[in-house]
Amino acid sequence: MSDEKLVGIVLVSHSAEVAASVAELAKGLAGGATAVPVAPAGGTEGGGLGTSAELISAAAAAVDRGRGVAVLTDLGSAVLTVKALLAEGDELPDGTRLVDAPFVEGAVAAVVTASTGADLDAVEAAAAEAYTYRKV
Repeated sequence: MSDEKLVGIVLVSHSAEVAASVAELAKGLAGGATAVPVAPAGGTEGGGLGTSAELISAAAAAVDRGRGVAVLTDLGSAVLTVKALLAEGDELPDGTRLVDAPFVEGAVAAVVTASTGADLDAVEAAAAEAYTYRKV
């Protein structure tokens, strides 16, 4: 399946290492899912902890294949940064959505679902459903 037909996924964390590790984990647990465009957007431009509108915008542009971009975030200010970018209207590709989902489990569910060629609605629903995963 061509990556031109897949939903893109951006993982926004306050830490570049966490974002990259969750991206690697999600792709690995999705059987490699090498065709799914996934980009981490973690930390600041200078390598510190925080969030960067510029890194998020660049990551979204990098994974956009015209089927939408699902953005998952870790903590509060990452959510606020993505919401601000969405409100700007021209900072993120058309069809970009902030997905309300747990960061790690939601990322895995999103990548697995995107790898099937599912649309953005299905990717978002799968990621959000991760809130119901029970551990006991």
